[in-house]
Amino acid sequence: MEEPFKINHKILAREVRLVGDNVEQGVYPTDQARKMAQDQNLDLVEISPTATPPVCRVIDYSKFKYEQKKKTRELKAKQTKVVLKEIRFGPNTDEHDFDFKVKHAQEFLREGAKIKSYVHFVGRSIVFKERGEILLLKFAQALEDLAKVEQLPKLEGKRMFLYLAPKAAVVAKAAAAAAAKPAASDKDKGDKKAKPAADAKPAEATADAVVAAPAEAPE
Repeated sequence: MEEPFKINHKILAREVRLVGDNVEQGVYPTDQARKMAQDQNLDLVEISPTATPPVCRVIDYSKFKYEQKKKTRELKAKQTKVVLKEIRFGPNTDEHDFDFKVKHAQEFLREGAKIKSYVHFVGRSIVFKERGEILLLKFAQALEDLAKVEQLPKLEGKRMFLYLAPKAAVVAKAAAAAAAKPAASDKDKGDKKAKPAADAKPAEATADAVVAAPAEAPE
C-alpha cells in the first residue's frame, strides 16, 4: 500500500522548508534536513508537497500516521446519519388521526430524524388540494417547537409534500442521548451480572402480552 506522505529518501526535492518545535525553522538542502532527522532518531516527512519549496517536519512517522487515523475515526464518529421518516395524510384526515401522527412526528424529531410528510390525493380528491395545503401547514405549526420547515407544501403529481428538519437544539440532544446509550448498556449488563439468582422473577411474571402501536393509523 502506497504511503500517503513521502518520507526520508523518497523526498526528491533539492531543498525543503522545515517547520516544527524541534528544529530551527527555515529552508535547508534535503540531505541536511534528512541528517537532522536521523540525529534525533526521527523521520523527515513531507507534509505539504505543493509548496515551494515543499514543507517538511521532523517527526516519528509511525506515531504521526496513528494520530492521523485517530482523527479520521473521530470525525466519522461525529458524523450523524440523516434518517428520513415519512408520514402520510389523506385530504380528509380527521382530528384524531392528525393528533396521532403529530405524536409520531414528535418522537421522530426527538430522535434527530427529518420528516417527509405528504397528502395523497386519490381520484377526484385532487380538487381539494387547498385543503391538503392547509393540513400540512397545520402539521408544521403543531411541530414548530421541535422542527423547522425545509420545504413548504408543494404539489408533485398526486402528492403534496412538506419537509421538516429537527432544530439544532433537538439534534444536539438526540446526539447526546445516542452517545450515552453504550455507557448505559454496559452499566445494565454489569448490574445484571451482579444480581444474585434469588432476585430473579418467575417466568409467569413476564407473560403479559405487549402490543406495539401501529406505525401509521388507517385513514
